[in-house]
Amino acid sequence: MAISAGPSGGDSDTPMSDINTTPLVDVMLVLLIIFLIAVPVVIQTVDLKLPEVRHDPTTTKPENVSLSVKAGPAGECEVYWNLTPVSSQELLDRAVAKLKAEIDKKGGLENFTAEDMPEAHIRGDVNTPYRCIGGTIFTMQMAGFSRVGFISEPPAGSFVAQRL
Repeated sequence: MAISAGPSGGDSDTPMSDINTTPLVDVMLVLLIIFLIAVPVVIQTVDLKLPEVRHDPTTTKPENVSLSVKAGPAGECEVYWNLTPVSSQELLDRAVAKLKAEIDKKGGLENFTAEDMPEAHIRGDVNTPYRCIGGTIFTMQMAGFSRVGFISEPPAGSFVAQRL
């Protein structure tokens, strides 16, 4: 590689202002090719169509069931139906009775539609182990509730909290 201090004739005190960009372009093209080959190998995804929902406000209907789940002081799971503590068997019995009462209120299973199905809304404490919340979901599904959702609190300063 040679360095030229200026034009070959005339005034030799003026520096040359031309930069050879060919090596830079060569290096960039090589890096581009490497990244084009490497990126699809590194990124492995499952092809999904995700919902385009910002926040769904909860519409509370009188037939919905409100459950609260938290861990007790000894690590046991505590489940509350509204404000009443219930065991797993009591939760199952109450859920079956609630669903049966809703079906009877509509005049039987033939008049009962998917829109009439009550929902179970679970509020889980942030420090609750997953086995407690998962067990509550499983119990409600065993009782026949097909719609089980989670109630969460948006973080302070979020768009939803500021709008309300």
